[in-house]
Amino acid sequence: MRKQYFGSAAALSLSIFLSACGGSSSGGGGKPASSPAIPDMIGVAPTGEILPDEAARFAKQASFGPTPALIDTIVAKRSVAAWMDEQFNLSTSTYADLIRPVPSTFCSAQFPSGADLNNCNRDNFSATPMQLRFYSNAIGNGDQLRQRVAFALSQIVVASAVDVGNTAGLATFNQILLSNTFGNYRDILQAVTLNPYMGEYLDMADSNKSQPNENYARELMQLFSVGTVLLNPDGTPQTDNTGATIATYSNADVKEVARALTGWTYARLDNAALTDNSKRDWSKPMVMYATRFDTGSKTFLGRTIAANATQQANVDAVVDTMFNHPNTAPYISKRLIQQLTVANPTPAYVERVAAAFANNGAGVRGDMKAVIRAIYLDPEARTVSQLPGKVKEPVLLATSLARAIGYQTDGYAFTTRDAGMGQAPFRAPSVFNFYPYEFPLPQGAGLLSPVSKLMTTSTTMARHNFLYDWTVGGDGTRGEFKPTLGVLGTIPDWASWEALGTDDGKIVDRINLVLLNGTMTKAQRQSMLAAMAAVKNSNAALQTRKRAQVALYIAASSPLFQVDR
Repeated sequence: MRKQYFGSAAALSLSIFLSACGGSSSGGGGKPASSPAIPDMIGVAPTGEILPDEAARFAKQASFGPTPALIDTIVAKRSVAAWMDEQFNLSTSTYADLIRPVPSTFCSAQFPSGADLNNCNRDNFSATPMQLRFYSNAIGNGDQLRQRVAFALSQIVVASAVDVGNTAGLATFNQILLSNTFGNYRDILQAVTLNPYMGEYLDMADSNKSQPNENYARELMQLFSVGTVLLNPDGTPQTDNTGATIATYSNADVKEVARALTGWTYARLDNAALTDNSKRDWSKPMVMYATRFDTGSKTFLGRTIAANATQQANVDAVVDTMFNHPNTAPYISKRLIQQLTVANPTPAYVERVAAAFANNGAGVRGDMKAVIRAIYLDPEARTVSQLPGKVKEPVLLATSLARAIGYQTDGYAFTTRDAGMGQAPFRAPSVFNFYPYEFPLPQGAGLLSPVSKLMTTSTTMARHNFLYDWTVGGDGTRGEFKPTLGVLGTIPDWASWEALGTDDGKIVDRINLVLLNGTMTKAQRQSMLAAMAAVKNSNAALQTRKRAQVALYIAASSPLFQVDR
C-alpha cells in the first residue's frame, strides 16, 4: 500500500510541484512538453569561475551526492578541473582490511550451528561487510571521485557475490578497481584476469587444456574490452556493404583465447597442495598449474602466440590484444560516460573521450585520469539542457539523499533498502550488471535509459517509500537507524536544518541548491513553501524540522531530483 506521506494541503502542493517538473522519474532525460525551460550553462560565471549551482550539478556526476561543504569546496577551487586534480591525490577509502582469507571450513570448524555460525558465515563468506564499508565510505569519505569512478568500473567489469560468496575475494577484486581508478585501464584488465574472485566467477580458475573453459575469454571481449561489433572511433557501429554490423570476434577467437588462459588456479593458504580446495587463498593472484596449461600456438583477433610461450606471456598477449584493440577506447569510454554523466552521449562526445583513452597527450594509452578529465570537462557534460541526463540508479538515489540531509552511517541501514529498489552493491544478478547499457527509454523515440530497466511497479514504490521514510519519517529513532552490525548506526543531521530557524525560504534555498542544483522554478518554490506552511507545531525547532522533512520529500520525489540533467 502506498504511504500516506503528509496532510492534504502538502499533498496538493506536491501534485502541483510534480506537475511543474513534468515527466516522470523513470525517464532518461528527454524533454517533456510541459517542462519549464532550463537555461544552458547554469551556474557558470562569465569569468570562468564556477558558481554554486554548477558546482552542485557537477557534484551529482562526480560524487555520491552534493553536500553544502562539497559545493563550497568546488566553488573555492574555481573550476571542476582543479577539484579533480585534488581528488586524484586522495585515497582515503579502502577494502584492504577486509581481505582476511580463511579456509572454507573456517566457520563450520568453530561453530556447529546457530547464530554464531550464521554470523561467521556472514562476516567471511558474504557481501555484507563489503556493502557496509561501501556505504560508509560513500557517505563519509572525502575521496568521492575515486569512489564514484570505481563504482562505475564495478558495473562494467562485473563479478558478483550472487555467485561467489567469499568476503576476502570480493574485497580483493574491488580493491583492484579502487586502487587503479586513477591508474591505467590495462593494469585493471591484467589484475582482473588473474584475480581469484573473477577466476571463480567466470570459471577461468582451474581451466584445463583438456577442456578449456570459455566463460572468461568471452566476457573479457564482450563486456570488459572490445564489445561485440566493430566500432568507429565515435562508438557508432561499422557496417558492411549490406548495412549489417560486423562482429568484433568469432567463436574461434573465444576458443583460442580460452586456450591461452588455461593452467591457472588459486593460491593456497599455509602452503597447502594445489589440490586442496578448502585452502584457497582469495587474497593473492592466481598461480600457475603448469600441467593444465595448453602449450600450443594460439591465434585470435589477428595475433598469434607462438607454441611453448610461457603462461605469463600468454596472459600478457591476451590482455595487450584486448587493451590495444581499436574498439576498446570507444567501447569503454561510452560505458563510463553512461555511468557518470549522460545516458545518451553524442558520437562526438564519445569520440573525444575515446581519443583521450587512446592517447593522453603524452603517448600513453588507457590513462584513466585523462579519460576521467575528458568525461567531466566535455561541453556535453558541463552544458545543461533538457536532453542529456540519466535516471539516478538506486544506490545514487539513496546516497545522494543521505548526503544532502547530512547523514552519518556505518552502512547497515542502506542494506535494508537497496535490494528492494533493485540494486544491492556487489550483487549484480549477472555479468551484464544490474541493467543493460542499451536499454531503451520506454516511448523514448530511440533514446536509451539503462537504469529504467530497474523501474518496475515494485521498485518504483520502494524508491518512493524510501524517500518518505528517510525524510518525513527520518527521525533518528527509526529502527533501521539503530546500531546493528556496526557501532554507529545511521544518524540524520536534522540539527543543521533546525538551525535555519523560522525562515522557510532558507530551507528551500538549501534544497534547491543541494538536491536540485538551482533548477527550481518560481512556481515550484511557491508550491513548496505552501506545503511547508501547512505544517504546524508549537515547538519552533520541531516545526522547522518537520517543514524541512516535507520539503525534502517533495523535492526528492520529483523528476528534478530523480533524473540528473
